[in-house]
Amino acid sequence: MDETARRAELALLLEATVAPTPGNVSRKRDLPDLSLTQFLAGSVGARAGLADAAAGRPIGAAFEHAVAGMAEQAKTNTQFGALMLLTPLVAAAGREQRQLTPAGARAVVAETTVADAVAFYRAFDHVDVRVPDPPAGSAIPDVAEGSAAEPVLKEHDLTLDAVLQPAATRGGVASELVGGFDRTFAAADQLASTTGSLPARAAAVHLELLAAEPDPLIATAHGAAIADTVRDRAAALTADPDRLVAALDGADIDEIDTDAIDRFAEELVERGINPGATADLLAGGLFVALERKEVSL
Repeated sequence: MDETARRAELALLLEATVAPTPGNVSRKRDLPDLSLTQFLAGSVGARAGLADAAAGRPIGAAFEHAVAGMAEQAKTNTQFGALMLLTPLVAAAGREQRQLTPAGARAVVAETTVADAVAFYRAFDHVDVRVPDPPAGSAIPDVAEGSAAEPVLKEHDLTLDAVLQPAATRGGVASELVGGFDRTFAAADQLASTTGSLPARAAAVHLELLAAEPDPLIATAHGAAIADTVRDRAAALTADPDRLVAALDGADIDEIDTDAIDRFAEELVERGINPGATADLLAGGLFVALERKEVSL
């Protein structure tokens, strides 16, 4: 089980260092308020909580432990969304002994309890995370309440699966947990099916993910129109996956302008646009591919 936790930590480290990943921290750039060093520290700090998940401990408590370790090491929020995605995946891998499947990961979330929801809310005590408000009139408390939400969660018998359901309509990590991890496993499949260096494959998958759907964290911070524009810009830069990977690995392919990808990446940073949910999906895909031994360094 410790090997599974190590692979999850490696997935976090790889995601943080891949370049180009437009708008995100990478080995080529820090963000104004976040550095690569902090992401590396957060990855290491989260490992103990991920090990809890691999060992079969409740995923709510494992997630809170991972977030607390991340925040203690990084001194800020670096990978909250990625840990939301990775914790049930790691738990499923622990159960399935590397036969990791979408159904197995979904079952982990579907079987969550009120205690898992309480621990999930408690995780927000450790970090400052921007999330949309819950639906008006909903019994589901605002996650900003953190541990103070415990009485309401217990009163309404709200499991972690139940509190994620409304957020799932906005896409991103909650949608993966509730909907069956479709994009996460598709990212893993793409990582496994292309050739070239793993960093180049990961960068290509990040761009493909960004091109496929608007990033919900961009939509929350900047509005749906900006999120749509970023998606369209990414789509204009994508190509056949193998040829894109080859270009990112340094091959001279006329129709693929890697300089344009770099300019796009820098433009997003300059405008303060961070597609963090897309980065979370890449971390999840990297873990699945590593755990199933479909990719290696």
